[in-house]
Amino acid sequence: MKRQLAALLFAMNAVGADRAAIEKAPKQSFEVTSTERLDFQPGGAIRVDNSYGYLTVEAWDEPEVEIVVTKSTDRFLEPEQKALAERAFEQVRVTADRRSAKELAISTILPDRHGFPYSILPSRQIIFTMPKKTTLGVTVDCTVHVPRNSHLAVRQDHGYVWVSDVTGDIEVRSHTGDMIVLLPDPGPYSIDARARLGSVSSDTAGRGHKQFLVGTQFVHTGQGTAHRVLLRMGRGSITIKTGPPSDPFWKN
Repeated sequence: MKRQLAALLFAMNAVGADRAAIEKAPKQSFEVTSTERLDFQPGGAIRVDNSYGYLTVEAWDEPEVEIVVTKSTDRFLEPEQKALAERAFEQVRVTADRRSAKELAISTILPDRHGFPYSILPSRQIIFTMPKKTTLGVTVDCTVHVPRNSHLAVRQDHGYVWVSDVTGDIEVRSHTGDMIVLLPDPGPYSIDARARLGSVSSDTAGRGHKQFLVGTQFVHTGQGTAHRVLLRMGRGSITIKTGPPSDPFWKN
C-alpha cells in the first residue's frame, strides 16, 4: 500500500511539473520605439556621433529632421525581466541638439561600465580589456530623415550604416561593420573611400581600386563643383551605388 501511495504521489508531482513547464511563458525580446521631429533648414550640417547597431539616413523634401529610434534587447529574456529591459532602455539614450537653424548634432549616449575596465597579469602588466561604456545588451536601430541637400557627417562605432539620396557632402566613418551609400543621379561626385581591413565596391567609374595588403581604396575625382563623399571603414565593407533610393536590406 505504501509503495502504491508513493508511486501515485510521484506521478502527481511529475504531471504538475510538466504542466508548469507548459504554462510558463516563452522568452522574448523586448523593444521600445520613439519619434522626434525638429525644424531644420535645407543645406545645413548634420552630425551623427557615437551611433552603433543599425543606422539609416534617408533624404526627404521636408524642412525638418525626423529621428525614429527603436531599442531592443539583443537576447531573449524571461517575461518577468521586462522591468530590467526598460531600465536599460532608459540608460541608452539618443539625443538631438539643434545648435542653430542649420546645425544639428545627434548623439548616442551610453552609461559607464561599472568595475575596472582592465586586468592585471602576474607580471603586474595592465591590459585594458573592456571599453569604459556599455550598451547594457541593448541594440539601437535609428532612422534619420534629413533635408535632401544636407551636409552629413557620421561617426559609427560598429554595425550597419545606410545613407540614401543625400545630395550634400557626405562623410561616414565606422570602426566595424558594413556601410552602404546610395548616391542619387546625377552627380558629379568626388569620392574617396577606404577600408583598412575589408573591401570597397562602387558603381561609379573612377581611377580604379588600390588593393593594399589587407585593405582597399577607391578614388573618383569629380569635375567642377562635385559633391564630396569621404568614406572610411576600419574592419568591414563599403558599397557605393548610384540610382533611385531604396530601403536598407535589414528592413525588407
